[in-house]
Amino acid sequence: MTCLGQFMVLLDSTIVGAALPDMQQRLHTHMSGLQWIVDAYVLLVAMLLLSGGVFADRFGRRRVFLAGVAVFTVASVLCAAAPSIGWLIAGRVAQGVGAAALSPASLALIAAAHPVPQDRVKAIGLWAGFSGIGLAAGPLAGGILADAFGWPAIFLVNGPIGAVLLLAGIRVLHESRNPGAPAIDVPGTVLSVLGVGALTYGLIEGGSRGWTSPVILVSFAAAVVVLAAFAVVEARVPAPMLPLRLFRQRLFTVSNTAMIVVGFALMGSSFFFSQFFVYVQGSSVLRAGLQTLPASLAMVVVSPFAGRFAARYGFRIVVTIGLALAGAGLLTLGLVHAGTGYGNVWWRLAVVGTGFALTMSPLTGAAIQAVSPQEGGLASGISSTTRQIGAVLGVAVLGAVVRTRQAGGASFESGLDSAFLAAGAVTLAGAVFTGLWLARSKPPATSEPSRSPTGARGVPERR
Repeated sequence: MTCLGQFMVLLDSTIVGAALPDMQQRLHTHMSGLQWIVDAYVLLVAMLLLSGGVFADRFGRRRVFLAGVAVFTVASVLCAAAPSIGWLIAGRVAQGVGAAALSPASLALIAAAHPVPQDRVKAIGLWAGFSGIGLAAGPLAGGILADAFGWPAIFLVNGPIGAVLLLAGIRVLHESRNPGAPAIDVPGTVLSVLGVGALTYGLIEGGSRGWTSPVILVSFAAAVVVLAAFAVVEARVPAPMLPLRLFRQRLFTVSNTAMIVVGFALMGSSFFFSQFFVYVQGSSVLRAGLQTLPASLAMVVVSPFAGRFAARYGFRIVVTIGLALAGAGLLTLGLVHAGTGYGNVWWRLAVVGTGFALTMSPLTGAAIQAVSPQEGGLASGISSTTRQIGAVLGVAVLGAVVRTRQAGGASFESGLDSAFLAAGAVTLAGAVFTGLWLARSKPPATSEPSRSPTGARGVPERR
C-alpha cells in the first residue's frame, strides 16, 4: 500500500519530462513556463520533505499519509484540468505539498509495521524497488499517454491510483506516531521556501526580463536576505529542520555538497532530454519517451550495486568515479546534433545514468556515517533535500543558459549543447572536489539502528 504511494510520487517526477514538448505546444508557453512546471513541484518537495516527516510523527503517520495521497490526487486532477500555464503551476505546487507529506510517512509506516529487523529490511527493499520502477516507467508512460491523449493524461493516471490508495488505506493501514517527536520548525520551513523560491524566480525569469531588470535584482537580493535569516533562525531554534552543527563534519558537508551537484546536473540535463529528441531530431513525443529510457534504466540497474561498491572500495573512489562518468557522458551529449544517429546517442545517456547511480546511495551513506546513529535518519532526509535543491537550481540555471544563448542569436540546438556542456563541467568539477575532500572511509559492514526523519527506527544495512 505505502509502496504504491511512493511509486506514484516517483512516477510523477519523471513522467512530466516526456510530456514537456506537448505541454509547450498546447499551452503556448515558453521555456520559463516549462521550467516552472518542473520546479514548482520539486521546490515544494525539497523544502517540505523534512517537515513532512516530523508532521507525520506528531499527528499520525497514517493520517498524514492519507492526507498526502488525497492532496496529491486532487492536485493531479486539477493539473489535468488546468486551462492555462498559471493554473497548471498552481496544481504542481499542490502536488509538491502532497508528495512531501506522502513520501516520508510511507516509509515511517513501513518501519512501524515491521518491528523485526529482517522483515523491515525486506519491506524497505520492496519500497525502494517500487521507487525504481516508478522512476524507470515515467519516461515511457509519459510518452505513451501524451502521444495518445495529450499531456493532461499524465496527471489523470494518478486519479485511479490515488482512489485505490485512499479506499484501501482507510481499511488496512494502522495508525502510529512518535509522542517524543520534535516541534515543527515553522519559521525555518517558511524562510527556506521563500528564500529558495526567490532565487529560483530570479534564475528562471532573468532570461526573459533581463538580468539587470529591477524585479530580478530584487529577487536575488531577497533570496540572499531571506536565506541569511534562515541560517540565523536555524542556529537559534531548539529543534531546527536543518541543524547547522551537522555541517561541522567534513564528511557530511562534502557529501551534501556533492549531492547538490548530482541533483543539479541530473535533473537539469534530463529536463532537456525529450526536448532534444522532439525539437532537434524530429522525434514524436512517444518515440522521445522511449529514447530517453537508457538513462533511467541504467540508474535502476546500477543503483543496487553502488552501496556494495562503496563498502568494498570506499565512498571517495566510487563517488568520484561516478561523477566523472556522469560528467563525461554529459559532455558527449553536448557534442550530438540533429544528424547524430540514435545508435550513437543511447550509450551516452546510459553512461550518464550509470554515473549518477554510482553516486547517490554512497553519498547518502557518507552523510549518515558522518553523524551519530540517532541522527542517521535525519542525515538521510537532509541528503534527499539537498539533492532536490540541486534539482531546482539545475532546471533554473541550465534553462537560463539555453535562453541566454538563444537571446544572443544561437539556435535552440546550440543552446542545448551549451546546457549539456555546462552540466558536464559542473559534474566533473564535483568529481574533482569530491576526490580531494571526501574522507577515505568505507561504510561499516553493519550499522546501528537509527532514527528516520519521520521518527521511525532505521534498519541495519546488510552487506
